[in-house]
Amino acid sequence: MKVSNPILTRFYHRMKNQFKLKDLDKVNKRWADVFERQDNLWKKELSNNTGKKILIATSTGGHQAVIPIESLLAVALTLRGARVHFLLCDKFLPACLQATITSFNSKEEFPKYGPQKSLCDNCFKTGYEMYKPLNLPIHLNSELVTKKEELNAYNLAKNINSIEIKGYLLDGLKVGEHAYAGALRYFARADLKGEMDAEKVLRRYFHAALLSVYATERILSEYNFDCVVFNHGIYIPQGITGEVARKNNVRVVNWNPAYRKQCFIFSEGDTYHHTLMNEPVSKWENLSLTKKLEDITLNYLKSRRQGAQDWIWFHENPQFEFKHLQKQFSIDLSKPMIGMLTNVLWDAQLHYPDKAFPNMLTWIFETIKYFQKRKDLQLIIRIHPAEIRGTLPSRQLVLDEINKKFPDLGSNIIVIPPNCNVSTYTIMEKCNTVIIYGTKTGVELTSVGIPVIVAGEAWVKNKGITLDPKTKDEYFNLLDKLPLKSCMATKNINRARKYAFHFFFRRMIPINSVVISKGWPPYKLAVKTLEELLPGKDDGLDIICDGILSNKDFIFPAEKLKL
Repeated sequence: MKVSNPILTRFYHRMKNQFKLKDLDKVNKRWADVFERQDNLWKKELSNNTGKKILIATSTGGHQAVIPIESLLAVALTLRGARVHFLLCDKFLPACLQATITSFNSKEEFPKYGPQKSLCDNCFKTGYEMYKPLNLPIHLNSELVTKKEELNAYNLAKNINSIEIKGYLLDGLKVGEHAYAGALRYFARADLKGEMDAEKVLRRYFHAALLSVYATERILSEYNFDCVVFNHGIYIPQGITGEVARKNNVRVVNWNPAYRKQCFIFSEGDTYHHTLMNEPVSKWENLSLTKKLEDITLNYLKSRRQGAQDWIWFHENPQFEFKHLQKQFSIDLSKPMIGMLTNVLWDAQLHYPDKAFPNMLTWIFETIKYFQKRKDLQLIIRIHPAEIRGTLPSRQLVLDEINKKFPDLGSNIIVIPPNCNVSTYTIMEKCNTVIIYGTKTGVELTSVGIPVIVAGEAWVKNKGITLDPKTKDEYFNLLDKLPLKSCMATKNINRARKYAFHFFFRRMIPINSVVISKGWPPYKLAVKTLEELLPGKDDGLDIICDGILSNKDFIFPAEKLKL
């Protein structure tokens, strides 16, 4: 079974599959070779740089999907006059996103010793050796935190009532929220119930969050950076880096690998989990979506069924025959079908405003209760394949939670498990309406005219395309209107396709010097000369660097180019 999934939400890898040093040497040698051939040019750029100060806050240097891209950004920004610095953790933090329960030889190791015993040596060496050939300043966490601050963080993490951690604020910073999200990610669960060492792990992440606050506060105060750039923007320490930077009025730029091959998403001010939901519609609604652009969009959406143009997908051999599914699950075609798409329970557990439900499990349970009374409808619940096929498989499964809560669902509620190879699109396109929580599939379904109700924080929300209840009452009032008498209106379908083009072709920015690679990560650098990274050589890289340096939109003008 092949899993090609560099992000989003399963967060990149299990640490026991960390970068092999021989692989790292290949990447380092690439930069070393470039600088050896063009040493004079690079030295000239370094000596002439008087532009904006940029902190690339990698922190977790062993993050193999991150350091090639952040090294590339450092070089490209330097070639545009920026003064670039790096931030790395030097085996200092007692917890971070590199640690998961699958990273260690025993479940007892991390709660007792933290990551230092098994992970930190290789992690720090990986990042440091990658960045060293660039001859740019590298700052280390341990050098930024005083002994007094270390003691304060240790004592607070040790003595605080664990119940208070999740909501803990330090000078207005959401330290507890990011620590809690980090602990959930470690356990790959949506809650900490039943985990023997849950409190110890949570305290470790809280301790690490406090130290991250001190380190980030100090580096920002000492160097007066104009912008901080780093991956993803949540968990520990990256989530804290963003919190501190925003508090100090320092611009934040977050990035992530995108779905399309060779493409990346950059967001201004916060993680894309937040910014894409609230992006002004003025960025795309006045686009002229020509027949050619519409065809390109629809062809791409069709290709996503098998991942032909993507480097992220969850099925190796998806099945598109609905009749087999119908027979297997006894689906009654005489009753209207309402689709329901779940997400991975533990992923990106952050606070979002204007949600009808506090969390996804509550939404699932209350929706099932509602449909148990609606015998005139069938609820088809499709559990996300990434629960078991993502790079960090969930240890709290939606199907298990449903079975515990509802020993007898009733004949009109059908659950399609995550290991079912039938294409999600095949199932949902038979539905009258689809209800989602946070999946990106809402962008695709609305583009083919299927009405979508958003109960959580999906990116398609707030775009004038979906039905977006803000309260439970609004949500259930919408369900009372099901089945809908018709599909989406033509003007709304056109709007959905326009947004799909914007989302997949404009917000996903291609970088020429990043090419597809087998294995993990699914890409590598292909840089032979510094000239390849100069302004005017790569449209996508220019847009990214202009966004970082000049606060311009991270939007690729795909509508103006020959696609």
